Amino acid sequence: MSIKNSIAETIGNTSLVKVPSLSRLSGSTILLKCEYQNPGGSIKDRAALQMVLDAIDSGQLKPGMTIVEGTAGNTGIGLALVAKALGFEMLTVMPKGQTIEKERMIALHGSKLHLVEPCPFADPNHFYHTARRLAEENDDYWWANQFENTSNYKAHYETTGPEIWQQTDGKIDALVSVCGTGGTIAGCSSYLQEQNSDVKTWLVDPDGSGIYSYLKDGDYKASGSSFTEGIGIMRTVENFRLAKINKAITLPDQDLVTISRSVRDKDGIVLGSSSALNLAGALFVAAQTERNGQSNSTIVTFACDGGERSYSKLYNPQFLAEKGIDPNKETIEQLYQRYLSYPLTQIVNLK
Repeated sequence: MSIKNSIAETIGNTSLVKVPSLSRLSGSTILLKCEYQNPGGSIKDRAALQMVLDAIDSGQLKPGMTIVEGTAGNTGIGLALVAKALGFEMLTVMPKGQTIEKERMIALHGSKLHLVEPCPFADPNHFYHTARRLAEENDDYWWANQFENTSNYKAHYETTGPEIWQQTDGKIDALVSVCGTGGTIAGCSSYLQEQNSDVKTWLVDPDGSGIYSYLKDGDYKASGSSFTEGIGIMRTVENFRLAKINKAITLPDQDLVTISRSVRDKDGIVLGSSSALNLAGALFVAAQTERNGQSNSTIVTFACDGGERSYSKLYNPQFLAEKGIDPNKETIEQLYQRYLSYPLTQIVNLK
């Protein structure tokens, strides 16, 4: 018999699934790591578990303490699940304006929720600083600090990256990922490039984030506004410093909507907003592969969570109309053709 000792032990070992319609369209094999299979429903479960286990091992987190973290949602859900499974309380600090689905999930998993007004990082009332301050003011609180805590990176270096390598039998040409804390892209890129230095890591950034600008010009500048949540930041954090990034692009929210509807209707895959951006990035990389006269590349990206957490935005006609986005603006074939002619000068080439 194979019996897990707690729900936390079911985190990881998620499926790697081919996206048939996009693979046929592009001629490359586009693979999706199904992180919504984790018990908390997102890739953040991995970092949550690693951060908590390492804090227990180091003596920072002791029985009876409360875990506190500032988050856009998914890390709070993952930490709440791990906290309850391992006997701790959880306090989640989150900015207002995230999807209502995430607020409900945090409460459903037994965490207390502290909402703050959204504001720039420099403001002391930012959710990150609020979580840190609460931990400093209470001796029985432990602050997870997912942005600077490299146990986040470690989770993906030791589990996600090796899983991808094993599941592809080492036959992977490109890794595509958005970036929030940087833990996923850093851990996976580091592990995979240690196995094969020819594996290329592409960062895909949403409009409004400064990471693409930083990688391109060395300066964090916002150039638009995206409704994606939990990805795209305006500063360099410790986990992100460990990433082995080769190329970077930025894609608009319109592409997320187009690709999410296409794979839902053709493949039965329902994506959240960050997952849709990842898959758009993977299709973009496939287009550049074809553009360079190559074919049949293997490209891996992540379904960070399921589409139910993005229902009130990504799948809400009224919300999209307010943002000036038309779900029927172009077909997936037209999107792919646009990627084939994407200006090469807008692709950041790093190393």
